[in-house]
Amino acid sequence: MRSNLHACHSIEGLRQAARARLPRAVFDFYDGGAEDELTLDDNREAFRRVRLLPRVLRDVSRPDPSTQLFGRPLALPMAIAPTGAVGFGWRGGDIALARAAARHGIPYALSTSATASIEEIAEQAPGRLWFQAYILQDKDRLRALIERARVAGYEALMITVDLPVGGKRERDLRNGLSFPMKLGARNIGQFARKPWWSLEMLFRRPPAMPSLAGLKALSADGRQSLAGRNYDPAFDLQALARLRERWPGKLIVKGVVHPEDVEGILEAGADALVVSNHGGRQLDGGVATLDALGGVLAQAAGRVPVWLDGGVRRGSDIYKALALGADGVLTGRATLYGVLAGGQPGADRALDILNEELIRSMQLCGTPRISDIDRRLIAGSNPFHTHAG
Repeated sequence: MRSNLHACHSIEGLRQAARARLPRAVFDFYDGGAEDELTLDDNREAFRRVRLLPRVLRDVSRPDPSTQLFGRPLALPMAIAPTGAVGFGWRGGDIALARAAARHGIPYALSTSATASIEEIAEQAPGRLWFQAYILQDKDRLRALIERARVAGYEALMITVDLPVGGKRERDLRNGLSFPMKLGARNIGQFARKPWWSLEMLFRRPPAMPSLAGLKALSADGRQSLAGRNYDPAFDLQALARLRERWPGKLIVKGVVHPEDVEGILEAGADALVVSNHGGRQLDGGVATLDALGGVLAQAAGRVPVWLDGGVRRGSDIYKALALGADGVLTGRATLYGVLAGGQPGADRALDILNEELIRSMQLCGTPRISDIDRRLIAGSNPFHTHAG
């Protein structure tokens, strides 16, 4: 497996390796977006539209991609974003991702819908840990999860605010996907064509989502995604402020794209923002995160770190986000493809690829330190250059 992973020279290579080992329904769950997948595609296109304007004759012999967040060092300006149900694609995948993050000196965000518990991650993959809390209608359950994260020593609580209801993920609807996964007329042929994955799931107990145990079954229907039914659409700024009062650590608010939302979120006590559209899995037709970044940055005005996720597949994408003002990026699918292709070695491979590509971009653009990267490296932003097209 390791040699196969090293034949993957890009995140797209890891994506294709994951696709080859998983039944289509399972791969589509991780790979797909909402409805026509316009926003999913535009997250990538936004990076493709940006062109860099490199500097030359700079000493780039010792590039340093390290930075800081919350006064603590980061080996790279990135973190692993929360991704749900990873264990259905690779058993133990959540722990594998967390260990890979710790090995690379970056934070790992555990999803509420993970297939590992808060305590398992803290015990088996110690590092900079964030707990991503979906706002459940069951407030006793939500309070208990947040308290468990505090006791386990998680650095930050990440509140995802773009999921008042679940998006309509039509790949899942077409595939008849449900959790726990069940054989049916629409997917039995897919599972039969992937015997190694299917036999492993058949002869061992299916993975559980411990943070969601006992809540309503997760099954696709025409109204919303597998995820949205237990979440609270009434959650608002006042509720966010009350949650802030109960959490002693750092508070990260993820899912911000509209500039007019920024002030209220900061007044409620957020310590960092993540410009995110849930990877194109919620509102289809919503703005690409890279296009939304500038407005959020302008309103935040340097008061808190502003990170970005959505569409990051290359180290040069990380570089472009930094040049446009982001303090860092979260990777969801990029590292997920790695773990789905090959467990922890696959997750490590994904991070190695992104790290190598980021460093190469820094050298080719004449910027040996993260602090050297700014908007003047973006074609069309530099007053001496006009980008045609």
